This record gives sequence, structure tokens and C-alpha cells, in this order.
Amino acid sequence: MPQTPHVERHFTAGETVRDIVIGMSDGLTVPFALAAGLTGAIDHVAIIVTAGLAEIAAGSIAMGLGGYLAAKSDAEHYAKEREREKREVKEIPEEEMREVAEVFHSYGLSTEESTPIVEALAKHPKKWVDFMMRFELGLEKPDPKRAIISAFTIAFAYVAGGLIPLAPYIFAAYLKPIQVSTALLFSVALTLLALLVFGFIKGRYTGTRPARFIFPA
Repeated sequence: MPQTPHVERHFTAGETVRDIVIGMSDGLTVPFALAAGLTGAIDHVAIIVTAGLAEIAAGSIAMGLGGYLAAKSDAEHYAKEREREKREVKEIPEEEMREVAEVFHSYGLSTEESTPIVEALAKHPKKWVDFMMRFELGLEKPDPKRAIISAFTIAFAYVAGGLIPLAPYIFAAYLKPIQVSTALLFSVALTLLALLVFGFIKGRYTGTRPARFIFPA
């Protein structure tokens, strides 16, 4: 009988989703809070729009810069730890072999089973260091372009999220004259809807049940 090929589908865009979540969640909430606070103090929608746009611009730059520095810090930490492992493999190979054996022991392998693997791995210094980085320290090699990508992803997600609660005020100021209080109500509704849709989409892409917050297991 013909066999159906086994195809594994794994989600591999975790860092991108994390950046979008960081940018979008702050973009939805911070400009909304600013606009809602100004609504109670100012009865001029154009001022609220100007303040909201200024906050979105400043917030996107700050969030993007934070993502860039965090990614650069991760890359520098990885490079530093890798250099240390390379040095230890050369200077104290017996100790490093013992640490490799401990990793295999943690997976249930006996000393007799792990010894040939440890000895074989020790013959390949680069692979040995790769193994130690991943299984001893739990560090994955970062993408060299990760810092720039992270910065722009967070910044654009912040802008996209920030324009949603501000959209009713923009509409009120430039397209159709409505009361500031009415714009606030529309902003509340749009923000809540955007949060629900955003959570649903995130759940779909990460493999979790999208509606679990509505129907808990």
C-alpha cells in the first residue's frame, strides 16, 4: 500500500512573532491611554491627534532601539561565551569531556553508552564547541542581521498598533466632525477588537488554541 509521506510542520518564526507582540501590544495600549487621558482634559481633537502621532513616532523609535540593543547584547553574549568554550576545549579538554558526559547522562545514557560518543565528539573541536554552546549553555547562534530586523519589526508593529486607537480621532479631526467623546468610544471599541484579533492570529501562528482565553481547557 502507498504510504503517505510524513511531513512535520514546526513553527520557526518565534523571534519575529515575539517582536511583533512586543511592538503591537505597546502600540495598541500606550497611544490609546494617551488619547483617552487627553480626551478628558482637552476638547480639541486636532491636539489629541498631534499628541498621539508624536507619541507613536517617539515610541516606535524607543521600542525599535530597545529591540536593536537587546539583539546586539544577545549576539555579543553568544560570541563571548563561544570564545570561552573554545579556550576551555583547548586548555582543559578532560573537564569539557566530563561536562559533555554529564549532558548525556541527563538524557538517561549510561557511562558506557556515552563514552564512545564523547570521545568521537572530542575529535571535532568545532562541533564540540557547537555542542557545548547548545546543550550545556542553551545558547543558539544568533542571526547576524537579527538586531536590524528586530528593530524595524518592533518599530513598524508599534506604529501599526498605535494608529488603531488613534484612527477615530483622525477621522473626527479631518474627515467627519464628531464629538471627542464619541471618538473615544470608537477608540475603545477598535482597541478591544484589535487586541482580540491580534491574540487570535498569534494563537494560530504559534500553534496554540486561539480562543483559549474564551474557552479555557
